[in-house]
Amino acid sequence: MSALKSIKSLVPLLDRVLVQRVKAETKTAGGIFLPESSQKEMNEARVLAVGPGGLDRDGKRIAMSVTSGDRVLIPQFGGSPLKVGEEEFTLFRDHELLAKINE
Repeated sequence: MSALKSIKSLVPLLDRVLVQRVKAETKTAGGIFLPESSQKEMNEARVLAVGPGGLDRDGKRIAMSVTSGDRVLIPQFGGSPLKVGEEEFTLFRDHELLAKINE
């Protein structure tokens, strides 16, 4: 099995969405660095790539609810984790995403 050299070579299939979790703040607004133990696991992620969408019973494509570049809320657990180098990514199905964050 070959390891991915770049996440850009990964194209999600059907209704899958590739996301990267937004990293928690490592320091406070006042500039104090936080130890790793006090950093919260963020449930916010950035969408990197989306599949073309699933198919309904008639074989028609179901549109995806998010697009590349969107910010979303993801569940605390679940998805399929991927690691490329030191970077961590997760694949979710479109219906597993909790919400889209509008700016």
